[in-house]
Amino acid sequence: MTAHIPKAELHCHIEGAAEPELVLRLARKYSLDMSGIIKDGRYVWSDFTSFLNCYDQASGVFREPEDYRLLAYDYYSRLADQNAIYGEVFASPDHAGLMGISYTELIGAIADGIEDAKADHGIEGRILVTCVRHLGPESAEQVAEQLAANPHPLVTGFGMAGDERAFEVADFANAFAIASDAGMGLTAHAGELRGPQSVRDVIDILGATRIGHGVRSVEDPLLLERLREEGIVLEVCAGSNVALNIYPGFDSHPLAEFLDAGIACTLNSDDPPYFYTSLAREYEIAQKHFGLHDHDLIACTRTALDAAFVDEKTRSRLLKQLADTA
Repeated sequence: MTAHIPKAELHCHIEGAAEPELVLRLARKYSLDMSGIIKDGRYVWSDFTSFLNCYDQASGVFREPEDYRLLAYDYYSRLADQNAIYGEVFASPDHAGLMGISYTELIGAIADGIEDAKADHGIEGRILVTCVRHLGPESAEQVAEQLAANPHPLVTGFGMAGDERAFEVADFANAFAIASDAGMGLTAHAGELRGPQSVRDVIDILGATRIGHGVRSVEDPLLLERLREEGIVLEVCAGSNVALNIYPGFDSHPLAEFLDAGIACTLNSDDPPYFYTSLAREYEIAQKHFGLHDHDLIACTRTALDAAFVDEKTRSRLLKQLADTA
């Protein structure tokens, strides 16, 4: 078991962290029918496309800023219960915008939830604003411009999520340049549905220092060597990869190969209730299926804190907290 291991998470989508119970409660509030996507208290989907449709429909229950505050508080409280000391969430202004929630309202509400959870549980959190790849480069640039025009102390990074099969990485170069000029840390989903070249592209074209997933890098030994040499961090989500059938089972997942090759990896839940997982379960998966011992799991937490998009004072405090409790 890993309950005693201090944990940290770098890859979780805020709407994707919504437990079915919370979605149903808000659906009742707004008289929405979720019977097509939630059955017996679980999300129902069959492939990546139907997962995205399920995700989008469930996200439609977050219609007021207070709904996002409640979601953020619930997620961070659950993280704290799993002995997590730090977490980053991806926030999508595009999703919230469909419900008429402005950028500043969205960020303010999530930040309030994070701060409330910190006050109650001591957990530290940050927000990474994300564009949605399949919505196109123009939308991505608008998100980046909103981020640059509305700085917030808890917004420390920019990323790209969504369907990796849509458009080309180069189409999003300007959006990432805007975010980089605003001082944001950069990450992007790559090497999940597409192969190793997608990982190279987000490093070379977008300037990402972290890769969301990145597991298809294992198919190219030269890329693996580059990731190791340059210290590029992979935000690994093994439970998500198996649930989406990127790999048929944990026995074929490359996490252990990455670690053996000296590549920096972190453990993450991605969209936890959709993939029937949690951050704690991801640490347990690493222990049970990949043979990681306590010191290996603590090293993954340390890697996450080293790679976190936080100021150095906060990083030093978190690393000391890890050292004092590990």
